[in-house]
Amino acid sequence: MTEKPPLDSLEERAWLGEGQSETQLTAVPGLDGAETSNADRPAWDSKVQYVLAQVGFSVGLGNVWRFPYLCHQNGGGAFMLLYVFLLLIVGVPLFFMELAAGQSIRQGSIGVWKHISPKLAGIGYSSCIVCFYVALYYNVIIAWSLFYLGNSFQYPLPWEHCPIDVSTNATVKECASSSPTSYFWFRKALDITNCIDESGEFNPIMTGCLLAAWAIVSLAMIKGIKSSAKVMYFSSVFPYVVLFIFLIRGLMLDGAMDGIAYMFYPKLELWGSVQVWRQAATQVFFALGLGYGSVIAYSSYNPVNNNCHRDAIMVSGINFMTSVLASLVVFVILGFRAKNIAMRCVAENLGLLSHMGSNQHFDPWINATDPSSVSLEEYRDWFSHHSSTLGPNITDCSLEEEMNKGIEGTGLAFIAFTEVMALFPASPFWSTLFFLMLLNLGLSTMFGTMQGILTPLMDNFSLLGRHRTILTVSSCALGFLIGLLFTQRSGNYFVTMFDDYSATLPLVIVVIFETIAVSWVYGTDRFLDDIEVMLKWRPPVVYKYLWKYVCLIAMLGLLAASFMRMVFKRPTYTAWNQATGSEMTLEYPGWALGMIVMLIALASLPVPIGYIHSMWKNRTAHNPLSEEGGGQAMHRELYTKCSSIDQLESLNRDPSEEDEAPPRTAFLPLGSEHYRLLEQEEEEEDEEEQDTVV
Repeated sequence: MTEKPPLDSLEERAWLGEGQSETQLTAVPGLDGAETSNADRPAWDSKVQYVLAQVGFSVGLGNVWRFPYLCHQNGGGAFMLLYVFLLLIVGVPLFFMELAAGQSIRQGSIGVWKHISPKLAGIGYSSCIVCFYVALYYNVIIAWSLFYLGNSFQYPLPWEHCPIDVSTNATVKECASSSPTSYFWFRKALDITNCIDESGEFNPIMTGCLLAAWAIVSLAMIKGIKSSAKVMYFSSVFPYVVLFIFLIRGLMLDGAMDGIAYMFYPKLELWGSVQVWRQAATQVFFALGLGYGSVIAYSSYNPVNNNCHRDAIMVSGINFMTSVLASLVVFVILGFRAKNIAMRCVAENLGLLSHMGSNQHFDPWINATDPSSVSLEEYRDWFSHHSSTLGPNITDCSLEEEMNKGIEGTGLAFIAFTEVMALFPASPFWSTLFFLMLLNLGLSTMFGTMQGILTPLMDNFSLLGRHRTILTVSSCALGFLIGLLFTQRSGNYFVTMFDDYSATLPLVIVVIFETIAVSWVYGTDRFLDDIEVMLKWRPPVVYKYLWKYVCLIAMLGLLAASFMRMVFKRPTYTAWNQATGSEMTLEYPGWALGMIVMLIALASLPVPIGYIHSMWKNRTAHNPLSEEGGGQAMHRELYTKCSSIDQLESLNRDPSEEDEAPPRTAFLPLGSEHYRLLEQEEEEEDEEEQDTVV
């Protein structure tokens, strides 16, 4: 009788769970020589299609209105250097990890982590919930873009001038107190209330735009990647065309170079601020779409031997260069806007002095009767010499002061940019281009977000997988119904709440557990071995240490910093005061804080619940209620899985070789499972037969 081959360690068996002890990373041929894993799974038509989809998902609205603001607020060129550093040591390794896991296992986020260990299935469910949160409010931004796009086909643009109050025949007070673009955004587009406590009625126009946005997403995704990928050819490429057009046009504007100089000027002293590091890490994290499950879903449709390492570097590089390109466009436009505001300030001050008859203060080259002939530098030089003799109504006009007023998010897209485009010749053309770009940026990210929801569900629930169309339409319909929350007059405040709090902490938690799963549960050496089998070459060993230590410590630090900021600084939001025509910062009321906590808890709970559920199942399986159940459990232990002739032959190796090389637990379940009695059990069966004969 031969010796028993050594079993996996108890710790490894406990983590990997029942039925996962003899598995393999890549899909391998079955005994008939045909590939048996995911044979009917959809696939990309070409590598270009896949790259456009990944780039389209990762390059979103945040690249246009979030990255430039962070660069502006956190040291310009210094922030860019810090961002590149964190991108290389944290962003690219984690992105590569998700690409490799999805491509090898060929399932969505739920299936990927479930295969490493059933205890980690909750990671995938958390990703799906966060994706749904993001889809809810992201499509509202697409609806806003549709509204502005529809209003761009008129001349002059409706946000170019303040409207007239017919009852008083004067400019509307709210508009006069703010600006035409601010008035159009807050009053005409949103019809916003003064605070989140005042819900107000539904905005019928925005409700219609939201319905149109969900209809576009549903139609584009109704056939899965086969339909959405075709849309990607336009939605992923068109924004780059528009960005380059805006950059060329912007470089011709007065003040453009001032904006670029302001953008790249490094303030290295800000590297000592923990807040700057936190914001840079957060931007790297969200720019690549880590934790959503969309990266995993897209890569799962790749062939197994695709070079996902090159894809990780390429997509990350494209993402960063897009952020730089968008920042150039934004700072060129903001430089032009700041120069215009500063020159209007010069004209107003010189006009006041002319009416006051204070010509004795002017130098010979200052022509107060023609302010357009006075440059900003001349005015500032004159003001520095005579400011002590001037009244309080005469102020300095500083371009830097205007540039220091950071603008991000909706304020940048729907207020600052619309203000500048109204100054362009043929302004409807530029407005149409800009909002078409925003629409396509939003849609390409939206497709990836929805794929992060639909793919895991279809992979893990066969009923849903057989009814893809119904699942897609139902998901979009549910998204629209819940999204009605954002089409109230107070809807913008809820968009801000979801954007700030619903995704940040849950996603960081998800990525922490992903890193633990690969680095410490499955093992980085084993993971690199499997990638070597898949790619036919071994990635650099530096990834082992980045995954095990650097990325994990960075994510834990980001989680701690984000949590402490939320606890010690009461959450606030920016509200619009209709009476004063200005913005104000308010604290969230108690019920809103409860809603924030509920959103975070709902997205985070699947991780511990999945672990507890798996532990309970294992305990139930190991403590059978009946003798028959125990017999069945014992019977299962007599078998081992194999799916190739090599594996069958490996069972007949010399026992001494088995002792030297214990069987390795691998990553991906085989497509077709075949069972054969172990050698030891075969001998036991022979002995039983002999006893029976006797």
